[in-house]
Amino acid sequence: MASTPKRRKSLHKTPNHESSSLAWFLTEPSPDLFPSKEEFLRLLAVVSIALSVAIGCNYAVSVLNRQSKPFCDSGGASEDSVSDDCEPCPNNGECFEGKLECFHGYKKHGRLCVEDGEINQTAKKLSEWVQLRVCEAYVQFLCDGTGTIWVQEMGLWKELDGYRLNRNFGLSNDSFVYTKQKALEAVESLLETRRDSNGVKELKCPDWLAERYKPFLCYIRQWILENTLYLLPISTLLVGFITLLVLLLRRVRRSRYLSSRAEQLYQQVCDILEENAIMAKNVNGEGEPWVVASQLRDHLLLPRERKDPLLWKKVEELVQEDSRLDQYPKLVKGESKVVWEWQVEGSLSSSRMKAKGRMNKLKSSWGMCDSSAQQQQEEHQQQQQQRHTLKALGLLNS
Repeated sequence: MASTPKRRKSLHKTPNHESSSLAWFLTEPSPDLFPSKEEFLRLLAVVSIALSVAIGCNYAVSVLNRQSKPFCDSGGASEDSVSDDCEPCPNNGECFEGKLECFHGYKKHGRLCVEDGEINQTAKKLSEWVQLRVCEAYVQFLCDGTGTIWVQEMGLWKELDGYRLNRNFGLSNDSFVYTKQKALEAVESLLETRRDSNGVKELKCPDWLAERYKPFLCYIRQWILENTLYLLPISTLLVGFITLLVLLLRRVRRSRYLSSRAEQLYQQVCDILEENAIMAKNVNGEGEPWVVASQLRDHLLLPRERKDPLLWKKVEELVQEDSRLDQYPKLVKGESKVVWEWQVEGSLSSSRMKAKGRMNKLKSSWGMCDSSAQQQQEEHQQQQQQRHTLKALGLLNS
């Protein structure tokens, strides 16, 4: 009876133990159980470095193993078949006894043969120089007729040797020969070629390429020669038109000069004749009222103007048209001369002179003695000049 209750008590304790184990699994794990973010990044960096070192070592081992293999001989049976004992000979090269020799124009780069940039650049310069020489010779023939159409290739070879000495390309003899050959091959693909009767190869610049080397003056000269039939009559008409225009302008200019100068001389003639007539009337009849036209002409005209008869002829026309002047022949010293005489009576000029005299009197009466005296002095000087002119003509006695 006493043991039974104890057994029941143990049976009631079993469910409590199971519930505590389930609670332990459901609780949050400890923060030290997993690595932190910084530790994870460190681990990732270590793994990456280790992986890189492993890949580099593998590549180095593979390269060392590959370089250790010799090249297969060129032209041998091993070149066509894949062999583990040797490496196939690369392109643009020749292999013998496991060694690689690159062709001319190529240089060794690792275990390959690549184009030599220096040789290509030199070949380009040489080809441009050859092209320039050939095209300039042809252009000189087209423009001046002194150049050559076809240039011998052998002469260009010799000139290239001199060109090499001047430029100093820094290539060996074998390399320069190869470079020269390559340059000529490039030029031959662009220029026209032929062989003369002796079998020598010659080069010629194409017409379309020669147009690039022609100077501007050559274009003008060729255009003139091509259009001579049209330019000749046009230029003749143009020169004739310009000449006619120049002559017309000179004629108009001369006509204006003659008209202006003739009017100036005509005014001087009128002044001299009027003064002479007034003075002849006031000198008690001792003077002559007329003036010989030829003497007046020689007195007024300059020496170079006397050679132009048209100038004095215009003055004579103006004198004939003036009603205040009389023109008639007169016997002077036994010779018949044409004289001119001023008509004093009714002359507008003489009436103006009288009015001027009355004004001078009025001014003097109004107390303007100084100004009137100055005006009288000027008039006196003008009269003296007129007297000298008339004396020079021999019309007044001294």
